Amino acid sequence: MSQPEFPSELKLRPRPSTVVHLKVPIDTFADLEQIANSRDLSVDALIKLYIGQGLRQDLAQRFADRVLDLTAQALARHGQSPEQVEAILREIRSGTTS
Repeated sequence: MSQPEFPSELKLRPRPSTVVHLKVPIDTFADLEQIANSRDLSVDALIKLYIGQGLRQDLAQRFADRVLDLTAQALARHGQSPEQVEAILREIRSGTTS
């Protein structure tokens, strides 16, 4: 079976944007410049990268929290005691099973 062919060029779709003015401590900006240069990026692109990474992480956490809230509600509706619901949620959060 052959592998799917990847496009030869990256096509980015333009999205509406806004300008944000941001005060950054001078030493922090110097660090940003160093990291941006080491990654062959502009400081602007690096800041956008950091914002995107942090935003995706926060959105994923918000989604996970919502799933856990819905799980708790469903368990309670199906007769689980508050203690059982909390124990189940603790187990899910820890990623382990007993």
